[in-house]
Amino acid sequence: MCGICGFVSKNEITLENLISMNDTMYHRGPDDSGAEIYNGREGFSFGLAQRRLSIQDLSPYGHQPMHSYDKRISLVFNGEIYNFLELKEELKNYPYVSSCDTEVIIAAYLKWGVHCVERFNGMFAIALYDRDKGKLYLFRDRVGKKPLFYLWKDNSLVFASELKAIMKCCLFEKKINRPVLGRYLFQQCIAEPDSIFEDVYKVQPGSYLIWNGYDIEVEEYWNIPKRYAELSDKSISSYAEAKQMLKDLLIDATAKRMISDVPVGTFLSGGYDSSLITSIAQSISSNAVKTFCIGFEEKKYNEALYASRIAEHLQTDHKELVITEKQMIDLVQQIPQYYDEPFADKSQIPSMLVAKLARNDVTVALTGDGGDELFCGYNKYPQIGRMQKLDMIGMAAGHVVDAIGMRDFFRRNKKLYKASVVIDNEDKRFKTQFGGRLYDVFIRAVLSLDGVPYNEIDFKYNESGIDVKNWIVRSMLLDQKYYMTADILHKVDRATMAFSLEARCPILDYRVQELSFRLPMDYKYSKNDKKHILKDITYDYIPRELLERPKKGFGVPLDKWLHGALREQLRQYSQLDYLKRQGIFNSTETNKWINFYLENGDAGAGTGQNYSKVVWSWFVFQLWWEKYCG
Repeated sequence: MCGICGFVSKNEITLENLISMNDTMYHRGPDDSGAEIYNGREGFSFGLAQRRLSIQDLSPYGHQPMHSYDKRISLVFNGEIYNFLELKEELKNYPYVSSCDTEVIIAAYLKWGVHCVERFNGMFAIALYDRDKGKLYLFRDRVGKKPLFYLWKDNSLVFASELKAIMKCCLFEKKINRPVLGRYLFQQCIAEPDSIFEDVYKVQPGSYLIWNGYDIEVEEYWNIPKRYAELSDKSISSYAEAKQMLKDLLIDATAKRMISDVPVGTFLSGGYDSSLITSIAQSISSNAVKTFCIGFEEKKYNEALYASRIAEHLQTDHKELVITEKQMIDLVQQIPQYYDEPFADKSQIPSMLVAKLARNDVTVALTGDGGDELFCGYNKYPQIGRMQKLDMIGMAAGHVVDAIGMRDFFRRNKKLYKASVVIDNEDKRFKTQFGGRLYDVFIRAVLSLDGVPYNEIDFKYNESGIDVKNWIVRSMLLDQKYYMTADILHKVDRATMAFSLEARCPILDYRVQELSFRLPMDYKYSKNDKKHILKDITYDYIPRELLERPKKGFGVPLDKWLHGALREQLRQYSQLDYLKRQGIFNSTETNKWINFYLENGDAGAGTGQNYSKVVWSWFVFQLWWEKYCG
């Protein structure tokens, strides 16, 4: 696990500049660093740099940039290739000098070219310079576990694991990418390929970028909707067979992620996914697995008691930290330091705290991420299934209310809010994404600077590329394609790397994901039982009574914070003179909306709309802007 950065350009970028870019990511790799610049063809120079967190082969032989034996290939790499031992056996003719997976990537590229990426099982962001071809390649793993930003401007390419490194480059210009702001405020994150800055993008999951000497090309090697379309017809008809196949794969995926030359532990929240991964890890470990959990003083958010009971049953070496509300609020001000692109998933705060706890004892932590998206775990999925049954009725009702001129009445009447959501669900691009109308009103108002219109398409993800009739399945694939990468994995990467901790996710082994595409829906969602098959496997390790309870997840009381400890800061950011000087938001409308929220809170919406969510997104953006742009 590391941080990487580099460039290809005819403009002069000095070694000192490259080192300063690299050192912005010290937290990603405190164990070692390297930075080199090479002369290329036609006046281009190439720079590669890396900050190293030593996981495999702790010796100096793992130093990066790493070069092939013939000096043809130079490479920097962030992540892990979990099947590197199998690949190394297949590529045993290469003259290895290290025992790390980085050198296996070089051997694989020399053997198979760019198609080597299709053979990698892992999480990775790779920058590879091929001197013979005069090309630079940027590879990203299938689901986007490891981040990879790039600046493309005037035939110069600059890349990095984090935005702050690119911001340090002499070629970077700080211009806010205004068209993404609506989506950010609504979704609380910025999905690939966009970023918060103009001319800066993200390499999309399952793809690689090629700089060919005069332009860049993007090639896709793995695509979630396409793989689902290819595999869903190969359904597994036997539940017993499916369960055994999934269990075997999860065991293998977990075992591969426990290969390490440094201590490994697990996050154990007490929910099904983390409990299952911890159970498997404990079952294949010769020692008690180290497990970590955060507890909350407020009982309605606290699952630590359940986690400790499960840890006791599994006989793990368990550590728990009960955190106060003040500890979480104090961490709010540090969000932009590690989330250097606006990001407002509130669970980032407890995620950072559990990572900090774990780092005291381990360098690698296994997580249960991916279970909800792959196996139908979110509460919204059954609701979406019910909405699909009402779709024809909603369209018919829409014609009626239009004929009598009552659509606006339905939208304004809080008692008819749910009915209006069904009636308004007419756009085929957003069929499984409901509600948020009051968010839309807020977002359009605050972003109406210079009369720029913001429409619904600015806020929601386009479903037209996912041709699946079942709305629950479509929503799950949409979440895997956008939400999981842009929100969940982004959150975990920054939260763990803030403390030089590597997070590994066995459920997101691509083989597990592809097997999930072959499972009939009733294996995942059966008789109102979400994640049915995953729970069934978990019961092989843990008694049902220790697990069956309502889903909580990481939560923080945003409305309370924004009206309490953060109130004055929120008010300061919404002052007319501050907003006019900033020049991003409509100062009059924004001031009005923030004051409305401060006076009324979530209850003021009148429809149960959670205003604190969108106000929190706006507040976090202001925190970020003050640090990087103010």
